[in-house]
Amino acid sequence: MVAIVNLSSLGLDRMRGFWLLPPMFRLKNLRELTCLFVTACILTSQSLADDQAFAEDFLKREYSLTKPYRGLGFSSSAQWDLMGTAMVTPDYVRLTPDMQSRQGAVWSRIPLYLRDWELQVQFKIHGQGKKNLNGDGMAIWLTKDRMQNGPVFGNMNEFVGLGIFVDTYPNADKTHDRAFPYVSVMLGNGTLSYSHETDGRPTEIGGCSAMTRNSIHDSFLLIRYTKNRLTLMVDVEGNQLWKDCAEISGLRLPTGYYFGASSLTGDLSDNHDLISMKLYQLTIERGADEEEEEEATIPSVDNMEQFQVEVEEEGMGGVQYFFTVLFSILGLGVLAVVAIVLYGRWKENRRKRFY
Repeated sequence: MVAIVNLSSLGLDRMRGFWLLPPMFRLKNLRELTCLFVTACILTSQSLADDQAFAEDFLKREYSLTKPYRGLGFSSSAQWDLMGTAMVTPDYVRLTPDMQSRQGAVWSRIPLYLRDWELQVQFKIHGQGKKNLNGDGMAIWLTKDRMQNGPVFGNMNEFVGLGIFVDTYPNADKTHDRAFPYVSVMLGNGTLSYSHETDGRPTEIGGCSAMTRNSIHDSFLLIRYTKNRLTLMVDVEGNQLWKDCAEISGLRLPTGYYFGASSLTGDLSDNHDLISMKLYQLTIERGADEEEEEEATIPSVDNMEQFQVEVEEEGMGGVQYFFTVLFSILGLGVLAVVAIVLYGRWKENRRKRFY
């Protein structure tokens, strides 16, 4: 009986001790803590599930160019080639310096055979020139031919493949209402020519303005190709938030093409620095009809006519029209005076013949 009383007293003492604990350990708060714990477990499991989903996107190092750029050079084991004025530093690959008439590029040696991929490009364009007095820009390529010099941002014209252009100089700024720098997409089939005079408008299939020059932060491009759809996004504010730039459906790219980056300067110049190119293989589920889809042999896009832009010639301004009319009238007046003087002399000489 004494033992029972002692046990009862011990139980009461423990209960009293429980109620003397701080308020956060009482029954009500314990329920709240339990709910918080369960919520944390759910969020953690979702985060792990997201990580598992992203784990299916594999970084393909053989197609990527990152610091310290060990796979870039002239050795037989290199995976990327330098071209022109391009030079390697510890922090970037400078395609062209801030000097006139320079041209440089880097090209992958390994052809791409992935069907679904995502390319993330980190770069920086900067220089001493004032806005719209700099040039010309840089380009990211996935093309059939590699290591070709040319006028299109340092690559050949009438190329076959995909070109992403970061254009920093407005050649036709008076004709087209758009802000520069401007990022545009072009799909070449070997017959289309890029027109610098019109900033590539006739062959552009998508694009957006992006303040990529002399930015405080590095600039980023994201190029994703899945199920015949090309998505282009940009990040120029360094907040790791992608902004939609272009989305083109029905675009077909053959495999076996090469990645590259190039730049070109003329009378105007800038530093064009490539910091990294990271390629990820995407795991995409496909239906039976998609698996049996015939592989493209030449780059194409459905309903190409929807992207065609008629470039109108620049009209004459009011002041220009006034001076044109004024000088035309003055010119006619001078011609009239000369004609009158010549006629008077001819008439006078004719009179002298009769005396």
